[in-house]
Amino acid sequence: MNRFTQPMKITDNVILGENKPVLFAGPCAVESFDICIEIGSTVKELAEKFGFSYVFKASFDKANRTSSGSFRSIGMDQSLEVLQRVGKQLNVPLVTDIHESYQAAEVATVVDVLQIPAFLCRQTDLLLAAGKTGKAVKIKRGQFMAPEDMQYAVTKVRSTGNDNVCLTERGFSLGYHNLVVDMRGLPIMRQFAPVVFDITHSVQQPGGQGGTSGGQREFAPFLARAAAATGVDGFFIETHPDPSKALSDGPNLIPLDKMESFLGMLKESWELGRKYQDFSVK
Repeated sequence: MNRFTQPMKITDNVILGENKPVLFAGPCAVESFDICIEIGSTVKELAEKFGFSYVFKASFDKANRTSSGSFRSIGMDQSLEVLQRVGKQLNVPLVTDIHESYQAAEVATVVDVLQIPAFLCRQTDLLLAAGKTGKAVKIKRGQFMAPEDMQYAVTKVRSTGNDNVCLTERGFSLGYHNLVVDMRGLPIMRQFAPVVFDITHSVQQPGGQGGTSGGQREFAPFLARAAAATGVDGFFIETHPDPSKALSDGPNLIPLDKMESFLGMLKESWELGRKYQDFSVK
């Protein structure tokens, strides 16, 4: 299969789709500055140790929680202020989700990458608004979307004149509360744009605990190694010092004290995958 021809430029020094994997990692949501800086400092150090470019991730608003009673945000202004402080203190680029078109311009003044949630990957106005900011746009594949159909989401963003776009895999719905990753989708989508593998949400069980989502983090290493071996361009990982106390997505977060061994394993698998990424039997 033909490989994409347009990498995604995040900053002058962080480019997705070249010869260095990009790690998008942080807590699920902005809980506090202290949590964010603890996680970001640790992960930045580990990313440098293992040769990843690093982008700090945290959602300023969790607008798609299972229950309206679940934690959603500490507030848009406060969350964006925390993200800005983390980015400046650690000198790293930032990524966060947007859910509404009106959010794109304001959020783009703070972050370097706008992430489109999986449920919203067909929302034309949202994609166009993100593209028009000129910031890099990271689109998650909807659990209901065929991999080949994600080319149209990419085209929508590029129609604004913004070529800095990538796709993210997080599994498809198989029955209720269960996600399955079809590894064929990674090279299929990689024809259209660089591809990031979302390790955390690939082991999520949406709504699997009644009013909250469950997860099976014990399977994260297996899916991570498999995706790395396909030669993807980057990885998305949510982590927390104590997942049992995280305010969002605790069951599928990688414990922060496991990240060193996890990233070491991931880099080895990625290097092997890149070695054979052009091998074909067609």
